[in-house]
Amino acid sequence: MSRILSIEPLTQDAFAPFGTVIEADPASMRYINGGNTERFHGLARADVTGEGANVIINIFRGQPRAFPYSVAMMERHPFGSQSFSPLDDRPWLVVVAEDEGGKPGAPRVFRAQGRQGVNYGRNVWHHPLMTVGAVNDFIVVDREGPGNNLEEYSYEEPFVIESAI
Repeated sequence: MSRILSIEPLTQDAFAPFGTVIEADPASMRYINGGNTERFHGLARADVTGEGANVIINIFRGQPRAFPYSVAMMERHPFGSQSFSPLDDRPWLVVVAEDEGGKPGAPRVFRAQGRQGVNYGRNVWHHPLMTVGAVNDFIVVDREGPGNNLEEYSYEEPFVIESAI
């Protein structure tokens, strides 16, 4: 039997237990380059640990998921945060779960607008990239270095997202 997940709007407060929402926040804006550029400063911080660890910048190209979609597994990265910032102005889904004794609890699903990114905190359970409707490119900032920075967990019973709308 599957358990149905509802989709929540992505807000700073709702997402705070899992990381940071990355979006142009007027409170962080400063003018630079002689007033020609608006800089939205310090929106998230990369967090990596371990000897020989580096912060790297990537492009991930996410293929759209088909709905209804079964959330059967989650992953986390114990040695580094991981941020996703969309390059295409399309909504996408963010699926996260609180840790319950070393495994993910029930997932929460957030609808991110095409101008919102997220920075998953180090060791936060999340589902792999979930684009909706079309291929979507993302700038991804994460950790590179020695050690196993990936832990996966498969649920005994999947959760279902009925529709992305």
